[in-house]
Amino acid sequence: MPERTPEDLLREEYFDLLPEIRRVAENLEAEVRCHILPATRHLRRFEQIVVSSRVKSCDSAVDSLRRRQEGSIFDLQQPNSYTLLNLKDLAGVRILAFPLARRTELHEILHSKFVGWASDPFPDDPRAALGYKYSGFLHGVSDKVRGEFQIVSMLVGMFWEVEHSALYKPTPELRDVAGSLTMRKETQKVLHSLAAFEEEFERSLKEVRQRKKKKKKK
Repeated sequence: MPERTPEDLLREEYFDLLPEIRRVAENLEAEVRCHILPATRHLRRFEQIVVSSRVKSCDSAVDSLRRRQEGSIFDLQQPNSYTLLNLKDLAGVRILAFPLARRTELHEILHSKFVGWASDPFPDDPRAALGYKYSGFLHGVSDKVRGEFQIVSMLVGMFWEVEHSALYKPTPELRDVAGSLTMRKETQKVLHSLAAFEEEFERSLKEVRQRKKKKKKK
C-alpha cells in the first residue's frame, strides 16, 4: 500500500474540521451583523453595507498551505508535520461598504468588539488603503479554528469577484494571463482608480454639505 502524502492527510484533517469551520463562520457572521446593526439601520439611499460568510474549500485550503512552504512544496519525508490549523481564514466573513465613511465607521465598531484579534493587512498597497482584515478565535465557539473578517470597499469587493476567479486562482488556461506583468500592472491601476473614485466622492460630498450649511446660515 503506498504511503499517504501530506495532501492526503490534510484532506482528511479538513473534513474532520469541517463542522467546526462551519460553526465558526456562522457564529462570526452572526456576531458581526449584531455589532454593526446600529450602522445598517440608518443608511442613506446611496450607502451600502453587505455582509457574507464563506468556508474555505478543501482544495483551496491545501493549496494555500502549500504556497506557504519553501518552494511551494510539501516535504514528502515529513507528511505529518503540516496542519490546516495554521491557516487564519478557514472561516471568513467579508463586509463590503460604501462610501469610505461607512467603512471607517464599521472598522471602529468591529475593532472595539473583537479585542485581541490580530490585524493582517492586505499585501498590496492599494488594498491596504481600501480595507481591513483581522483574525482570531471566537470565545466559546472554537479554540482550534480561527475566523477572519474583512472590511472592504464595495467597489473593490465586486472587482475581486472577477479578479479572483480569473487571475488570483486561475484555471490552467489562464495561468499565463495571470502571470503577465502587464496584467498585474493593469490590476494595480484598477485598484488605484477605485481608491481615487472613493476619495473624490467623499471629498465632493463633504463640499456639497458644507455649501448647504452655509446657505442655511444666511
